[in-house]
Amino acid sequence: MMNKVLCALFLMLPISVSGQYRSKVWCADKGDGTYVNPVLNADYSDPDVVAVGDDYYLTSSSFNCVPGLPILHSRDLVNWEIIGHALDRVWPDSLYSGSPAHGKGVWAPCIRFHNGEYRIYWGDPDQGVFMVKAKQPQGPWEPPKLILSGKGIIDTSPLWDDDGRCYLVNAWANSRSGFASVITVREMNAEGTRAISEPVIVFDGNGTENRTCEGPKFYKRGGWYWIFCPAGGVSTGFQLALRSRFPFGPYEVKKVLAQGDTPVNGPHQGAWVHTKYGEDWFLHFQDKGAYGRVVHLQPVTWKDNWPVIGRVPERGYCGTPYLSYRKPKSESILVVTPEESDAFDLPRLGMQWQWQANYEPWFGMPTSLGFFRLFTFKSNDNFWSVPNLLLQKTPADSFTATAKLKLVSKGEGQLGGIIMMGIDYSALVVKRVGEGFVLQQMTCQDADKGHPATVVPLADLPKTGQDDNTYQFAIHEEIYLRMKVNKGKVHFAFSRDGKHFMEVGEPFKMREGKWIGAKIGFVAQEPQAKSNRGWIDIDWFSITD
Repeated sequence: MMNKVLCALFLMLPISVSGQYRSKVWCADKGDGTYVNPVLNADYSDPDVVAVGDDYYLTSSSFNCVPGLPILHSRDLVNWEIIGHALDRVWPDSLYSGSPAHGKGVWAPCIRFHNGEYRIYWGDPDQGVFMVKAKQPQGPWEPPKLILSGKGIIDTSPLWDDDGRCYLVNAWANSRSGFASVITVREMNAEGTRAISEPVIVFDGNGTENRTCEGPKFYKRGGWYWIFCPAGGVSTGFQLALRSRFPFGPYEVKKVLAQGDTPVNGPHQGAWVHTKYGEDWFLHFQDKGAYGRVVHLQPVTWKDNWPVIGRVPERGYCGTPYLSYRKPKSESILVVTPEESDAFDLPRLGMQWQWQANYEPWFGMPTSLGFFRLFTFKSNDNFWSVPNLLLQKTPADSFTATAKLKLVSKGEGQLGGIIMMGIDYSALVVKRVGEGFVLQQMTCQDADKGHPATVVPLADLPKTGQDDNTYQFAIHEEIYLRMKVNKGKVHFAFSRDGKHFMEVGEPFKMREGKWIGAKIGFVAQEPQAKSNRGWIDIDWFSITD
């Protein structure tokens, strides 16, 4: 009873109090007035940020993952926490329910504060431009509206001008539109909900080093219209700044950030932030392969009325990334990071978790009993098409993920365990075989092509108990499963008592997903549809070094 009361009180706490989690594996705040990049060492790709007073709110691409459009909050651009999501489901619902639509959905959102409302715009390359809005960044967010229909329209960013007129800049996805490497601008109605002009090409990167120009963000400062956009490729490119006295151009262009002699490859799209203290900063992502697209913070210095991002060169305007720098001016002393570990003690799922498709209750449910229940789902020998994988982003280059769980099985072949998911994946699972269980490693290469997993038995596990009073007789196995990650390699281990772990299986090389980094989490499957499904009860999940 006391546990339930405490849970209820916890849910009533303000977000700023309840969300003060500090990672054991990565914290950008060095505690001495400086920070180290990346400020978010997780896959928050295509980040955009809006400043409202002392507060900063960040969102990023979520593609087919649900809930989508994560909302992160910071008081200093260094310490971030997840405070919610703007999308409970990806729209249109029918396209993102059932089998996962990998790599589709929410591409490169832009968050703005306009007329007392928070708005997020994004392009779905197959549908068009969507918009959601809310009075508070924590929500509730209104259902998404399709404000511009079309194929290939991506990376949208609105700008409300001083006279109340609204403009929208965007890039184009060659896979849908048949062309790319151009930036276009069109006028919207004053509400920003309908296009009232056709697009105009204001920048063309074709045939130059500025190919693959994309991810534009629209701003106005000192009478100049600014478009910040990356070019040259996601993992190998650089950042451009375009300026004009008119929204439709013509635009001057300069390269303002590149890798130089740093390890920060292809500093890609992001957000220019002007703070209440008069400082300018730029957040951008770095593509780290299987770890996803992590977020860096760079100072912006003005030179001849051009922004130089990062370390200022002796000549020219192209900066290079800082690996460490002083923190932005702020009154906040809070050190916080996005949540990773989860005790599953609350009757809601932690905000760090996502599904591969729009959620349904038969995926799994939180409980008030101190665990999360993930139901087995019928699948073949490939988890790529399974909607109810419970996953979160990898939190650092090196970490250990450990979970305590119980597989409750009512039929032959039901299994559950932990997984490192991507286009290649590997899972350490417990599988029902006869009246006992087998620990096995399931590894798949090129899962997106439908290849079956290779299954390697590792150990026989006698059942730890049976349930005679359930709807159908069941046996269960309680176990601790672990993965240690370092330099892109995964090593699995298990324990029966939570103290003594034995390494098992073959090391696995992580691989990214479709436009996302590899993700860690849980799988629960069965070979055929049953009216008496099994499940895993996940007691806790812990991220340590």
